[in-house]
Parts: sequence; C-alpha cells; structure tokens
Amino acid sequence: MKVLEILSLFWKSGAVMELLPSGEIKLSNHEAVPAEIMDAAKTVFPQIEKWFKSWANATPTQLTLWKAYQQYCGWGKNEKILDWLNSDDQAAYLMNDWMIELNKNGWNDIYDDYRPFENEQTKEIANRIFNNAITYTKNKNT
Repeated sequence: MKVLEILSLFWKSGAVMELLPSGEIKLSNHEAVPAEIMDAAKTVFPQIEKWFKSWANATPTQLTLWKAYQQYCGWGKNEKILDWLNSDDQAAYLMNDWMIELNKNGWNDIYDDYRPFENEQTKEIANRIFNNAITYTKNKNT
C-alpha cells in the first residue's frame, strides 16, 4: 500500500495522525483504525514520517490546497473547507483545473503525492484557489 492510501484509511476511520512541532508523529483515536491498517502502516512508517516532515515548511497556499484536496478525496472532515467548496462554484472549477493540469504533468493516482507533478501552471492555479479561499472567508466574516 502507498503512504497516502494508508493515511487516507486512517483519516476515513476517524483517527488523526499529525506531525507535532517536536517532530514526532501523534496518533489520536487509534482504536478506530482496523488492525490490518495499523499493520500496513507499521511496514511503511519511515515513509509516513518522511511524508509528514515534507510538509513542515509548507506555505499557507500549499496547506489550503492540501486541505481542499483531502476534502475532494473524502479523506478529511474540515467543515470550513467543505462549506467553502460547497458554496463557491469558482473554487470547485479551480480545483478541477488544478487536478487536470497535474494529470497533464503525469499525475494519475490520488494516492501519489501530487507535489512532484506541480509546475508554474499548477502553482498559478493554486494561488488563485488560495486567494479565492481568502476572499470567501473575508466575505463570510463580514
């Protein structure tokens, strides 16, 4: 199993796995994770740890895009992101455009990290998605 496939199964089961500021990985609600998924995670734990640490210096744009992507895949439960994506047609169109561009660059599996397939075009779309999210949040809070 791929790292993101295992992590998605954790998240869908209701468990939370996150990188702490100390560099340690914290697993909450682990009792919700089926034993076979826990076993699979143990076999690739160094890769899971590496993946989490690869996000340590992510920008707000990158983090917003990741959260939206998780929501699209059904892996996350972020009500603010869900509200934004469900309320803002432009956001949904931009997410589709972003994924189409990634696919043109060779990305074709949701369980593969999309970041190696980014280019200037996908980064420009990502910035538009982020700016869209900021505008939506500001308008919602006024």
